[in-house]
Amino acid sequence: MRRLVLSLTVSALAIAFAAPALARPALEVALDHAQRLQVSQPAGSVIVGNPAVADVTVVDPHTVFVSGRGYGVSEVVVLDPLGRTIWDGEVVVTGSTSGGQVTVYHGATPVEMACGAVCAPSIRSAKSGSSTPGSSPSGTPASGPAPSMPSTSIPAPTPSPGVP
Repeated sequence: MRRLVLSLTVSALAIAFAAPALARPALEVALDHAQRLQVSQPAGSVIVGNPAVADVTVVDPHTVFVSGRGYGVSEVVVLDPLGRTIWDGEVVVTGSTSGGQVTVYHGATPVEMACGAVCAPSIRSAKSGSSTPGSSPSGTPASGPAPSMPSTSIPAPTPSPGVP
């Protein structure tokens, strides 16, 4: 009976210590942005599961920056100089939460726009446009130039009489 209790206690402790490693939250990075990843031990090498989704830059032995290159999920593993795992987790690349980006579709061809006071095609549109089916290397649809968007001006609202 004592052996059973001791065995269950050891098993429970092993699960309790392993749970934080299993429950590690994913590192979330916005597309075309970077996120700092601090590691407790010096990094010897870094492996990225899908380089089309994420990229890494080792700044110093304890600082790794993860950059979002494409939407999706990738695993990143940081090893020490002896090949032991320091950090192993998923990187989730999402859209930017800061705003200022819009995707306009010309038929099936997406054009990503960077918006400030005005919107203009972003650099990403040129990259993604060349790999989109049915488009030419310039990013325009294969059937001809993309139709231009009409310029519209929305007047500022005028207050109604008697309304403060």
